[in-house]
Amino acid sequence: MPELPEVESLAGFLREHAVGHAIAKIDVLAISALKTYDPPITALPGLTITSVGRHGKFLDLDVDGVHLIIHLARAGWLRWSDELPSTVLRPGKGPMAMRVHLDDGSGFTLTEAGTKKGLAVYVVRDPAEVPGVATLGPDPLRPEFTVEVLAGIVRDRRTQIKGLLRDQKVIAGIGNAYSDEVLHVARMSPFKVAATLTDEDVATLHAAIVAALGEAVERAAGVAAKDLKGEKKSGLRVHGRAGQKCPVCGDVIREVSFADRALQYCATCQTGGKPLADRRMSRLLK
Repeated sequence: MPELPEVESLAGFLREHAVGHAIAKIDVLAISALKTYDPPITALPGLTITSVGRHGKFLDLDVDGVHLIIHLARAGWLRWSDELPSTVLRPGKGPMAMRVHLDDGSGFTLTEAGTKKGLAVYVVRDPAEVPGVATLGPDPLRPEFTVEVLAGIVRDRRTQIKGLLRDQKVIAGIGNAYSDEVLHVARMSPFKVAATLTDEDVATLHAAIVAALGEAVERAAGVAAKDLKGEKKSGLRVHGRAGQKCPVCGDVIREVSFADRALQYCATCQTGGKPLADRRMSRLLK
């Protein structure tokens, strides 16, 4: 799933390649991906992309005051082409959901792999009209996200810190992968209860969030859209690396599996050497 660093890089890529160009045509290939009807998507051709921003994991293309907002969900992606093919596209069961043609022949295609579809496209006058944008928590890379703000977030929350970090209504932009990375940097168990964090823990976690995400954004800056997935994978320390050596201590990276996802962590760095049980067993291994 694209998270804050990848979406920020995609926004930067589109700022460089799409801003200043008018939309020539939009092909909607998966009607289910289009979540709004007023303004209609047919209002966009002829208008010019004036800026590209990001709200958490949402891309925001300002098209002469009308916002084309994209959420790539778990398996969606944006594929850029300097010259889009002229092939006539028809709605079907393939991975393509939408194609946006620009006035110079370039443009991008939104695709989504798998059968579980979550990619969403909105055409709105104000980004706040998108429910997921309106309810976002603070952006962790903005100056307003201070240690004090994080302390207020974790206070009295009887939620495991891993889940809290992934909650977009609490903090915007962090998903399954970067929550693993943040907690490894912070040397903190993913099952630690948020309300139990001390002032020192909060400061450590805040520094880890800013460092892990900031470094990922720097690595992704300037990377072509087609190469972002590979760059993300190569830069991860623990996520997706179960069975490999921890880059800090050399211990084996372990995994906890859930019904629809998994987390990875280092027991030596994060849990005092105790392996965490699979949550399907709902207990710690002795």
